[in-house]
Amino acid sequence: MNRIISLLSVTVVLAIFSCNQGSGNKTENKSSTDSTSVTGGGQENVQDNESQKDVVKVAASSKDFTTLVGALKQAYLVTSLSNAGPFTVFAPTNEAFNKLPVGTLDGLMKDDKKDDLRNILQYHVALGGLKSADFKDGQVLGMANGDNVTIHVKDGKITLNNSAQITATIQASNGIIYAIDGVLLPPPAK
Repeated sequence: MNRIISLLSVTVVLAIFSCNQGSGNKTENKSSTDSTSVTGGGQENVQDNESQKDVVKVAASSKDFTTLVGALKQAYLVTSLSNAGPFTVFAPTNEAFNKLPVGTLDGLMKDDKKDDLRNILQYHVALGGLKSADFKDGQVLGMANGDNVTIHVKDGKITLNNSAQITATIQASNGIIYAIDGVLLPPPAK
């Protein structure tokens, strides 16, 4: 009986040792293959090729939102928008950013303007998954930066603050993206 218990103990110790060795190798392999991924441990680093993509991954996979994705990275908002949400994101296309006065975007992408950039980007995000069918003319939405956007609905077209029109709707795992043809600028600070 003691001999069986000793044999089982040795077997358990060997099994634990071999499992630890196997997982150590997996960690080494993982870190060597992930050298190009975004640093940090946030939700944006979860690798899942089967589930629906979150708003950031949807935007990053489109050639129409490269400027927006670069701005989100510069403003450190990737992790926030990769979380569970739900979010409603009014996403300016590259063409929308190109409509800004020359030098505006370049100026906002500088390190000393991160707070201004973050404020503008948060002015494009509302909490909750708002469906376009629920938008009403004159409806006011509270945005993530604390300011408000006014929705206008006329002849089936939806505009924000009478300046940017929704051109497409894209469902994501953690919310809805509305592509817009203009960049929303928050009201001046009071």
